This record gives sequence, C-alpha cells and structure tokens, in this order.
Amino acid sequence: MWQQTLITLRARPRGFHLVTDEIVAGLRELRECRIGLLHVWLQHTSASLTVNENADPAVRRDFERFFNRLVPQGRDGYEHDDEGPDDLPAHFKASLLGCQLTLPVTNGRLALGTWQGIYLGEHRDAGGARRVLATLQGEGHDR
Repeated sequence: MWQQTLITLRARPRGFHLVTDEIVAGLRELRECRIGLLHVWLQHTSASLTVNENADPAVRRDFERFFNRLVPQGRDGYEHDDEGPDDLPAHFKASLLGCQLTLPVTNGRLALGTWQGIYLGEHRDAGGARRVLATLQGEGHDR
C-alpha cells in the first residue's frame, strides 16, 4: 500500500500548534493500514514540524518563547529581510526543527505515545495556510 496526499493546514498565528488531528483527518487511507509508516513533509521554509507534548498548551507557549530567545527578531546583521523582519529568523527556526517527520502506523492509527502530538511551528507573523505532503506506506488489513 502506497498513498500520497497533499494536505493544506489552515492558517495559524505565529507560535506552535497541534496539527495531529488535522493531518489524520486528511488521510482517509490511514484507517486501512495495519502496519506502516507515515512520512510528512512540510513544503515551506519558514515553518517546521516536530513531535512533543500534546496535553498542556503551556509547553507550546514555552516553545515559542524559547525559540524567540534563541533566534531573536530585529537584530542587526541579517541581510535577508525581503519579506520583513521575521523572514530570516523564521528560516533559522525552520532549519533548527526541520520540515519532515516519519511516524509509525499501527492498526489504522498513528502510533504516537500517550502525550505526543504533531506540532506545526509557525515562525512567520502571517505565514498563511501551510501544505504538508503525506506519504503513507504499509500493509493493509487482511480481508
């Protein structure tokens, strides 16, 4: 079984956002997969994907504060600012976290841990909708 789907995530404000449900909702075929892997590729250079805490929203707010301290906006010395002062800092953050994840699939569900969820790191002030190319590979249920 191989399936590839382009999922458009709704626009979000700057910050870290749980998108697990939105990604799963875009993958009808996931339910048919007994065992496999889901690879998700974010088609952008100013946002990121990572897996972390899915229960306490304070973790996502702390992520935003941490990365803003690590890569501050408005510092002199950045040459690339074609789209505004958040442009290059967004690229730095996206490179630090990455744009892809590979997740296990078991019995039609993502085999995430109890407290794990997929984060979209939106690093632009107005990033807009984001596209994720999801490639599912695995074995279907016996019929």
